[in-house]
Amino acid sequence: MISENQTLWEPAESDLQKATRLVQSLIRIDSSNPPGNETGILDILLWELQSAGITPVVVGAHSDRPNLVAKLAAAPENRTAPPLVLSCHMDVVPVANPDAWKYPPFSGELAEGCIWGRGAVDMKGFAVMALTALTVLSRKHVPVNRDVIFVAVSDEEAGTEFGSKWLVENRPDLLENPEYVLNEVGGFTIHRGAHRFYPVQVAEKGVAWLRLTARGQPGHSSMAVSETSLSLIADAICKLSKATLPWHVTDPAVNFLEGFTRVESKTAQQVAKLIFSKRAGSSIVKMIPDPAQRATVEALLRNTATPTRIDTGGGALNVLPSSASVDIDGRLVPGQTAESLMNEIRKVLGDKKGEVYSIEIIREAEGVVFPTDTPLFQAIEDVMLDADPDGIVIPSMIPGFTDSNNYAKLGATCYGFYPLKLDKGLDFASMFHGDNERIPEAGFHWGIRTLLELLGRFLVTK
Repeated sequence: MISENQTLWEPAESDLQKATRLVQSLIRIDSSNPPGNETGILDILLWELQSAGITPVVVGAHSDRPNLVAKLAAAPENRTAPPLVLSCHMDVVPVANPDAWKYPPFSGELAEGCIWGRGAVDMKGFAVMALTALTVLSRKHVPVNRDVIFVAVSDEEAGTEFGSKWLVENRPDLLENPEYVLNEVGGFTIHRGAHRFYPVQVAEKGVAWLRLTARGQPGHSSMAVSETSLSLIADAICKLSKATLPWHVTDPAVNFLEGFTRVESKTAQQVAKLIFSKRAGSSIVKMIPDPAQRATVEALLRNTATPTRIDTGGGALNVLPSSASVDIDGRLVPGQTAESLMNEIRKVLGDKKGEVYSIEIIREAEGVVFPTDTPLFQAIEDVMLDADPDGIVIPSMIPGFTDSNNYAKLGATCYGFYPLKLDKGLDFASMFHGDNERIPEAGFHWGIRTLLELLGRFLVTK
């Protein structure tokens, strides 16, 4: 079904071709975080917005870690609701092994029908998609019923300290208490057998970054010592790496995972429900044949504590360090806290009273869950089913975190919705932070049309 007003906000072919070139340009700027280098991305976005007659505001804690906010204001006589925010981040994760890429990771190569490069998925593609939508709405003078705010932030990949966290804490006035935010990780095609699913993110895990420290007697390393700070830390890392933390079943995880069983037989649906059993769930998950799917399911149903960095203070080679620490990237199921994760870690280490190890909280942010019974979520479902009548839309939860965690503090309802039509063989999860990150150009253009159709229907009062 095509709405009778679609031509009012439908992009021109020139808009789509320009979007391709713009994604390529953004990918060619290495904004790996650390250190970020977001200013090059910002300069391009700034130019595009100003050329479209939209005046952005640039703010931030430091000039080299900028955040951009641009508003398409509704006419006073049309404004009936709080703003809708289109949010993206300008930084990307570093490339671990450039030689593993088919095309150079910062080339923005258009090949084999795809746009290749770090950030295509996460999330320079959506930056261009949202920017294109905003400029099309502006150019065509679409009578929106609320302000539409485009936000491009720094530092999402390293914790949001200079990006959305700073913006929410220091310049919330620029966001004007938004009712909704559209952000990353949702709207892409997942192929399961003959079926196509489109997850829309409504929940994400929280963060508990921890530092586990063990202390030992310093001395000369030529002397045999049975227990050192390093041996204690090594033992802790081994135990945590092998540990199975407790099951924590939440409604968002259940709704997401059960969404994939809608097309299965009743028997298959009943077997799938066993995953949510605290007694049998862990054993059932081990039967999932695909390692990536198995890891995702586990991450959604329990807290995780992954050791990432070891520190001994950088002492001399021939000296036993008096202390050693390991940093732990902890992720929290919604409803869990850093303290509850620390208790689970202490139990794994057999040190419930903290006599051997001390644990320090570096950063904590609880998980967030957003409602699905909203007009915007209903509009997303309707538009996606019109764009792909055989598709299945499911509310999803992710094991990571995004800028939505900060926007939630403003009372906003946030959805992960970056519509991408992916062919079989293109797995979104494996490309997210992975090698050979890319998006199909045709699927990207489909996403721009889909996003504009959503905005047109939702923002124009009938």
